[in-house]
Order: sequence, then structure tokens, then C-alpha cells
Amino acid sequence: MTRPRGAFGADTPLLEVEGLRTWFDTLTGRVRSVDGVSFTVERGRTLGVVGESGCGKSVTALSIMRLVPTPPGRHMGSVRLGGTDLMTLSEREMRRVRGNRISMIFQEPMTSLNPVLSIGRQIAETVRLHRGGSRADALGRAVEMLRVVQRPEPERRVQEYPHQLSGGMRQRVMIAMALACDPEVLIADEPTTALDVTIQAQILELIRGLQARLGMGVVMITHDLGVVAESCDRVVVMYAGRKVEEADVVDLFDRPLHPYTRALMASMPSMNTSTARLAEIPGLVPAPSELGRGCAFADRCSLARDRCRVESPALTDQGGSHVVACFAVQEGWQAAGGAAAGEAVGQRAGEAVGVAGRAPDDGVPAR
Repeated sequence: MTRPRGAFGADTPLLEVEGLRTWFDTLTGRVRSVDGVSFTVERGRTLGVVGESGCGKSVTALSIMRLVPTPPGRHMGSVRLGGTDLMTLSEREMRRVRGNRISMIFQEPMTSLNPVLSIGRQIAETVRLHRGGSRADALGRAVEMLRVVQRPEPERRVQEYPHQLSGGMRQRVMIAMALACDPEVLIADEPTTALDVTIQAQILELIRGLQARLGMGVVMITHDLGVVAESCDRVVVMYAGRKVEEADVVDLFDRPLHPYTRALMASMPSMNTSTARLAEIPGLVPAPSELGRGCAFADRCSLARDRCRVESPALTDQGGSHVVACFAVQEGWQAAGGAAAGEAVGQRAGEAVGVAGRAPDDGVPAR
């Protein structure tokens, strides 16, 4: 028996993802895009999911929403929303949940919005599907949501089409559509991509304000560590479809452990130093079809040893609910020049922590 919406206590996670695996059957064989990912999202909290392009972040989100076409896609694991395992629902049952109890802001609003329907009609369709009511009532809700996301003159703007809007305004429409039915969980897939910094700040502030008002859990998918530091409470670092590190946001920036996490931090531009060239991670994220035995990061890692190329490290607890999957961390291997590298990472991480934790003298308590 499933509990009704809102029946779970404040300490019970809204969303529990456990052992999620997603693979695709292709002409060249089976490829894994998501491999055993687990995390939880709590009420009123934001989980950041970070990593380079191709690390499996968006496929994880689409898998949670059951939007990966099957075939060729396949799923394993569980995704529990308020005690209901979404992976066991029929497609008809899932349609009642998707856009209602759990919603998603897609990565590219121009391709996610229907170009031949007005934005008001697209928002209203979501409302009528899940809440019923007349077209007039649904359109009224669309106007209300455009006002919530600070769209000027919403009564007139509901008649506009996506091509008439700027990138920032299209993103606001996507947010309005995702929040029209007051979801319990919001998945935001790169919500600030291709937006200028002013609009980015406005979008993030808008999501935070709506989260505080509705008590939503938020999954923030991004490759921008600045967005993570500013917006998230807890962070999952993904690489090649696997979770390689997870920690509270301040702990992660203060004590990055996995070589991949440290490399991402080191590649952040520093506000206090000037260098001729930014640090970069050599090589590329391997394609799912190229994954073999061992740690997927081994070919790009300066700490890698023979064991890393034949064994896949499991996640281990490093204290303070900080977990990492790395033999170098677990066994204390030391890299040549590690002290200098650590100092560079620490400097950039410290700058980010100042944003994430908010300095004590600014009048705002740290997370």
C-alpha cells in the first residue's frame, strides 16, 4: 500500500534512487550509460549532480522520469518517490506522476517546447492533464505561473510562441510548466546553460525561492561548479555513468578526495592568481561502448596503478557521510608533486566554499 502524497515525515527522503542502471542494446552490442547510481533527495534540499558531458547525468535524470525509450533502453534498480517505486508502474500510471509529483526542466528549452503551440496552451495542457478543470481555469493557472516566474505582462504573453522569446524567457516558461502542478521533486537539467551570468543568477534565485515556498526537493544537474557551490546542499560527482564521490557541498569543496573531483576543482579559474593557461584534464570521457574492466578514469589519472586498470573500486565511507570510489584514496597512494597540486585545488575550493558556506560575517548562517 502506498502512502498518499505528503504523508511522509520531514526526515524521510522524497526521492530514493538505489542501484539505478540504464543500458542500451545497439547493433554493436550492449552499452552501459548509468551503472549502479544511488542517492536520496530530501524535502527542501538540493542535490547537485556534476561531471563532464558524457558522464551520464542527463540519462540518469531521464531514467528517473522513465523517459528513456524501451527498447532500445533498459532499466534496473529502484526509484522510490514517497514510497512508490516508479520503475514498477505502468506507463499509464507513470503519466499521472510525471509532471505532477515529479517534474523536469529540460536542458534545451527551444527544442523542448512545441514551436506550433502558444506557451499558455502548453502550460495549460499540463494543468488540465493532472488537475482537470476547464480550459479557462487552466489558462488562468498558466497566467499565474508566468507571473510567478516573473514574466512581464503574463495575460498577454500566454499567446506568444517559443520563437518570440529570448533564451532566458524560454527557460522561465519551462520552469513555469514544470511547477504548474506543485511537484514534490524538481529535476533541473542544466537550467542555466547558454544564459548570460545575470540571467543565470535570476534563474537560480527563482528556483530557490520556489523551493522554499513549496518545500520541493531539487536535483540540480550541471557541469558548473560555481552553480553547485551556490545552490546545492549535497553533491554527487559522476564519471562514465558511475558515482565516484558524494559529500555535503562544503565538505566536498573543502576536502575533494577523488582524483577526478580534484581535477575538476583545479580547472576552475582562480580569482586571486593569474596563470598563462588553465589546468585541464587530459583525454576525454570514454564512450559507454569503450568501457572495460577497471576504473574508467584510470587512463586520465596521474595516480593510476596496474590495479586500477583491472579492478573497479567500490564506494567507501571516508567519514562525515563522505563516500568515494578510488583505490588511491582508500590506500593512501601519494602522487609526485601532490603537495603543489593539493595547494592549487585547495585555493580554488576555498573560494567556492566561500560561496557555498557563505562567510560568517555576511549575516547568513552557513549551510
